[in-house]
Amino acid sequence: MTSLDVKALNHKSLNQQIRTVEDDVKLTGVLGQRFIAAGASDKRLDIYGTPGNALGAYLNGAVINVHGNAQDAVGDTMNSGQINVFGNIGDAPGYAMRGGRIYVKGNAGYRAGIHMKAYKEHLPVLMIGGKAGSFLGEYQAGGVIIVLGLSDDEKDIVANFPCTGMHGGKMYLRSRCEGIHFPHQVTARPAQPEDLDEIREYIEEFADIFGYNAEKIISGDFTVIVPDSKNPYQQMYVAN
Repeated sequence: MTSLDVKALNHKSLNQQIRTVEDDVKLTGVLGQRFIAAGASDKRLDIYGTPGNALGAYLNGAVINVHGNAQDAVGDTMNSGQINVFGNIGDAPGYAMRGGRIYVKGNAGYRAGIHMKAYKEHLPVLMIGGKAGSFLGEYQAGGVIIVLGLSDDEKDIVANFPCTGMHGGKMYLRSRCEGIHFPHQVTARPAQPEDLDEIREYIEEFADIFGYNAEKIISGDFTVIVPDSKNPYQQMYVAN
């Protein structure tokens, strides 16, 4: 693994250095540089510091480990690969992602999973270990969003307006979701054993990466949310 101290580099110089290294890369001194590893396909990157917006945008197979927090739009439009964030994450992680996996140990900001979609054989997965902000899964068209609620604060597992415009995919919240309002075009119901079987692989991988007990996580109460209609906008915007 090649170690690079990038504290003094802008995002263009940083990414140029990443491209010139043939083996895996350890980045230290990261301080807000944007677009790190955009489009990367054949590397593992371990990042120490705080990467800026659009980390791993258009990711195409690389694996990124962030040993700390990350800012907005992580994994924007990623195709494949994996991003593991060992801290919290900003707004719009997984924006329009159509493949790969994003695992976040901590909390997420607003609009996590907005416009997520499945693409051919690719199934995007976004898992948040803590809690999520407002507009979780906004306009979700495919893929899987999982929120585990493992943080200690007293907030609801998700803030306001989850699933707004959701018309595909599936969402799992590790909560009974009492008092959480969902829009009329989705159905929220308690998870059944067969529902949890669908996400067991992801939870086991998440637990292995971040040091949790997978069986303890899976034994919690989950709520599953799925869209009722393939055309929710007719009800939202068209007068009957």
